[in-house]
Amino acid sequence: MMRSTHKTLGFLSLNPEMVACSVVYSICFPQELDFKLCYFLWPSLLLDGPKLGKLVAIFPVMYLSGGTCVILIITGSRTMKLFYDTVCGGGASCDAKLLTGAEWFLVFTCVAIVLAQRPNLNSIAGFSFVAAITAVGYYTLIWVSTFSKGRPYSASHVPLQNGKSGMDRVTTIFNALGIIALSFRGHNLVLEIQGTLPSSSKHPSSKSMWKGVLISYLVIALCMFPLAIAGFWAYGNKIPTKVGNLSIFLEFYSHNASKFMKGVTYMLVIINCFTSFQIYAMPVFDNFELRYTSFKNKRCSRWVRTGLRLFFGGLAYLIAVAFPFLPSLAGVIGGMALPLTFAYPCFMLISIKKPQRSSPMWCLNLGLGCLGLLLSLLIVIAAVWTLATKGFHANFFKP
Repeated sequence: MMRSTHKTLGFLSLNPEMVACSVVYSICFPQELDFKLCYFLWPSLLLDGPKLGKLVAIFPVMYLSGGTCVILIITGSRTMKLFYDTVCGGGASCDAKLLTGAEWFLVFTCVAIVLAQRPNLNSIAGFSFVAAITAVGYYTLIWVSTFSKGRPYSASHVPLQNGKSGMDRVTTIFNALGIIALSFRGHNLVLEIQGTLPSSSKHPSSKSMWKGVLISYLVIALCMFPLAIAGFWAYGNKIPTKVGNLSIFLEFYSHNASKFMKGVTYMLVIINCFTSFQIYAMPVFDNFELRYTSFKNKRCSRWVRTGLRLFFGGLAYLIAVAFPFLPSLAGVIGGMALPLTFAYPCFMLISIKKPQRSSPMWCLNLGLGCLGLLLSLLIVIAAVWTLATKGFHANFFKP
């Protein structure tokens, strides 16, 4: 049974991590189904069979969604600590009441899971809207305040690649591509979002989705390019080289800002992490509920849904505490997630459309898919090489 309810066109959701991720959340005529449907999993099961389809689809979707939630826990918790230090103002009384890293992680996870009780993507349009507004807000605050403070006298604009060997330059470029790939993650959610749109032969949902994606990336560009230009203009090669950790960049950019400006920026980031957590965790929740429904042959009750989400929250918390350095592996994670964007769609199109072998469409998609896999492999190798040459501090269970 399907019910349609008219609502206004939704907004986009921007991820707070490093550069940003585009997830367009359009909610015209949202659809409510009697069962959970993973729009990335089912095509893979139909095309590749039950065994290979699960391996091909479930692992990257769960890995990307779950990994993103873990990174959001780490980033949000560290930003909460920065906000506490800013508001408290330092001193012995603040230090006496200061929580440990694991306790900050637990506070963030508990609040995020309490908020994550909505049943499906259709019901979190408000979270998506708040995520978009807060992301645009704190990125704008950072680059505007950077321009207003002026350029430090000690800043240098000498190219950072000077003095490096050819191998170091190549691996640095590929490592940067991996970081960008992770920053624009969220493609595992595109089919889920498009599934909430009405579709017919005259008005296919792909057209609305395409418009939403264009608007989303336009807004992201308006946030990212001014920040990159302002940051390099003001600080040059003094910008922190430790990538992947948003809290480090926030602390660096706001060290000369007023207490009020710091507090507002940190609060926007915290709210964004909470709201983005709801969006990225939804595919995991849906797959858990799909498993339960298939096994029990009945719908999930409210208590079962709450229990499943508490289980995921606890698992994500444990991973965040065990691997608090996870954001530093942005290049490796982004490289491993790249096939979900560049390779799988091409191979799925060949399987669905079945173009004639050796035809232009067949060759184009096969070539792009293989190129995506090759690029993913090169990025992972370059990221590992960079970590090996620069050194890597793995602080297990020490958040």
